[in-house]
Amino acid sequence: MRREIRKYLFDIQEAIESINDYLGEERDFQVYLDKKVLRRAVERELEIIGEATNRILKLDPEIAITDSRRIVNLRNLVIHGYDQVDNVIIWGLISKDIPLLQQQVNKLIEKVGL
Repeated sequence: MRREIRKYLFDIQEAIESINDYLGEERDFQVYLDKKVLRRAVERELEIIGEATNRILKLDPEIAITDSRRIVNLRNLVIHGYDQVDNVIIWGLISKDIPLLQQQVNKLIEKVGL
């Protein structure tokens, strides 16, 4: 695996850990809605995840990341369509998709011994 891909995987891993830190153990959607700074922090980490995924896809379009195109599309929405970001969709992604992505990234990192 190319060095650049390993770096981007590490960036994704770090962004996911940051999201988990921001939300804490007791995730509460209402707290998320009430704290603009929390929402913006999570959105920024999603931007990083999407950009790193996009860069990986340019280097290896066959990388084992489920819904990689969807991840990039979300990044584009958050950046370019900031006024259309739906907090319910973001929360669902955080709750359901991010744990799967975290598993896949961790597996890829372990595979190359990072």
